[in-house]
Amino acid sequence: MPRYARIERHALADALQEAGPHAPTLCGDWKTGDLAAHVVVRDRRPDAAPGIVFKPLAGWTDRVRDRYRDAHPYPELIAMLRSGPRLSPMNLSALDEMTNTVEFFVHTEDARRGRGGWEPRALEPGLAAALWQRLPPLVRLNLRRIPDTVRVEAPGHGAFTVGDGEPSVTVTGDPGELLLFFMGRQAASRVDISGDTTAVTRLAGARFGI
Repeated sequence: MPRYARIERHALADALQEAGPHAPTLCGDWKTGDLAAHVVVRDRRPDAAPGIVFKPLAGWTDRVRDRYRDAHPYPELIAMLRSGPRLSPMNLSALDEMTNTVEFFVHTEDARRGRGGWEPRALEPGLAAALWQRLPPLVRLNLRRIPDTVRVEAPGHGAFTVGDGEPSVTVTGDPGELLLFFMGRQAASRVDISGDTTAVTRLAGARFGI
């Protein structure tokens, strides 16, 4: 069975290597060097990882990330990212797939789509299916503060609805594009979105994701 987390780890390393250390990304004001350091810290510094999720600890996480970025030449960061942590529970295949497939896919596109001239990647069918499988719980979590009922459709994969009542908004696209949309990369995702104008505007401008 393919290990998509490992495949996407290498895709992310390739995208960052191609872009160089100072290219823009979809991660706010982060450059590619910041993104590379973020993934290395997430891999190798469990003491700094909680700040990625819990904002009161974000200052420490940011300082550790900046130290890694400044202390290691960019090619070394890429090599560390590509190899992954040597001793980590994440080296277990099932945990790696559960924890890292979405993370690495999204960050690969953060690096690819931060600049102009990109086109969506043609995803291997198994990867597209794996991303689709992860979408329902992720979308439900990220839409918990959105009052509208949202229908999500991926032709060839299926559909699901989040919320009660008739859908106010329908979002249609390939699994990877839908994932990017619902991880806060709406402006850089290739989806079709239709429905109530107010609800569409609210969803298109919502802040959520990694």
